[in-house]
Amino acid sequence: MAEKKKNGKDTGTRNLVIGMILLVVLVGAGSALAKNRVNTHATMPSSVSSADGYGISFNPKATVKVDFYEDFQCPNCRNFEAVNSAYINRLVTSGKIHAVFHPMSFIGPESIATAAASACAADQGKFLEYHTALYENQGTAENSGTWNNQKLILLGHTVGIKSTKFDACVNNGNYVKWTSNIEADASSKNINSTPTVLINGKVIPPSAYLDQTAFSALFTAAGVK
Repeated sequence: MAEKKKNGKDTGTRNLVIGMILLVVLVGAGSALAKNRVNTHATMPSSVSSADGYGISFNPKATVKVDFYEDFQCPNCRNFEAVNSAYINRLVTSGKIHAVFHPMSFIGPESIATAAASACAADQGKFLEYHTALYENQGTAENSGTWNNQKLILLGHTVGIKSTKFDACVNNGNYVKWTSNIEADASSKNINSTPTVLINGKVIPPSAYLDQTAFSALFTAAGVK
């Protein structure tokens, strides 16, 4: 009887522990699903579609698709842009690639602000210019006050944006909620670092990011002339 009672107590304890573990797993899964949930009520930039992971899209009819996942506060992204932006911009403006830019925002609030402002610039046909200018003026530290609405608007003016709609877009945070859709879609695709570049859905090796010759060779191999 004593042994049976002991076994019953052990079984009850074991079941309690198992139940607690299952609860933690379910809560964690619920949190992950919440994080990955797309906000269907978010205002979207004009060049965005769910089919392109909510990224800012150029030349959708081009046969070679290139996805760029970057964070405007990411130092490695700044270095990547310094090496490759002229080449990438040339391919985009000449219509040779279907480029989709996914401005990530996991570093912090200034990542969200810059990503949202870049979408405002996209509405004015100045995304590439603004994209380049954000990296050229990246702060020395993350979330240190480098970017606020006033500075983001002024940067837009320096790249030739004259419409007051841009100013209002930044001030009103029109696309702040949209940035969470970029994050949700990227997370669903296991994109968890920046920069990450995919050519026709295939992640290119990070070793090519700072080697312009190797980087452009990958585009040539994909059929970009």
